[in-house]
Amino acid sequence: MKQLLSIWLQHQWYQSSPWQILLRPFAWLFWLLSSLRRQAYRLRLFKSTRLPVPVIVVGNISVGGTGKTPFVIWLVDQLQQQGWRPGIVSRGYGGDVVHTQQVDEKSLPEVVGDEPALLAQRTGVPLFVGRKRSRAARHLLQQYPQCNLIITDDGLQHYALERDIEIAIVDGEREFGNGQLLPAGPLRELPSRLNEMDAVVFNSAAPAAGAYLMQFVPGKLHLLQEPAKQIDIADFINEFKGQRVHAVAGIGHPQRFFNQLELLGLTIVPHAFPDHHAYTPQDLQFAAGEPVIMTEKDAVKCVTFAQSDWWFMPISAEIDRALMDKIQTLLASLQYKE
Repeated sequence: MKQLLSIWLQHQWYQSSPWQILLRPFAWLFWLLSSLRRQAYRLRLFKSTRLPVPVIVVGNISVGGTGKTPFVIWLVDQLQQQGWRPGIVSRGYGGDVVHTQQVDEKSLPEVVGDEPALLAQRTGVPLFVGRKRSRAARHLLQQYPQCNLIITDDGLQHYALERDIEIAIVDGEREFGNGQLLPAGPLRELPSRLNEMDAVVFNSAAPAAGAYLMQFVPGKLHLLQEPAKQIDIADFINEFKGQRVHAVAGIGHPQRFFNQLELLGLTIVPHAFPDHHAYTPQDLQFAAGEPVIMTEKDAVKCVTFAQSDWWFMPISAEIDRALMDKIQTLLASLQYKE
């Protein structure tokens, strides 16, 4: 019931409904409190931390489903190619983080969060999670002093950590939904906040003027039980011809994943779950012999009870080279010393 309510609520955020009028006073209160909080940091009434290395914040002004994780993976790779040694800090949503801790390829997603677990596997760079990203960043630099840049995953509204570069990711399909702030709509901040960003990235749709386009490129399917085993989509279709294929997505915008599979030629039975859903074997009890395809983010939470015909499809981000050129220019202008 809770899952259905969560999915229904997120769906309502992207259309106009009479019930939203009842929630607008709460949205105004949310705006007032968040604005006062941000102003308090600007006036130094609340303490914020300045790190001895550059900080790049990757976030969004709406709730979930914009593609931050593939963007961060792309950003880490691009920075490494330019000679930087980045580390990542994250809140660890979807996990049960009590104390600041390091995340590696063996970390449990139910503890550290699904996105940090995936980022650790895909990037291999030092990654720490904690309720306070500023504290997580300090721990990271203490244990990995060779890191000379910090990326904060989904930390746009975490003003306790000062930042040098702000990058916002926008869902090009859904954009800002009904345009309302939480809880009446999906917005954490008003769209005017984007005017303050160093860069704005739109996924999967033509970007607004001055923004950058991010496209998602699907990879080969990987077997959950044996990730080294891969198969092309065309070969998968031939192998399982005539069988129902179940598509599973517990991400911010499941329909994007389903649409992508259909564009690749698959006929699927979609199964949408809430973002950061904690899967159990009972959630995925389908008929024997019917294969399952899920997102890589879901796969890190299902590998321990995966069946022999469960697959995941990794996604890579492709972004205009001009964005990295701008990031390099911004970093070069900062006054940091090794």
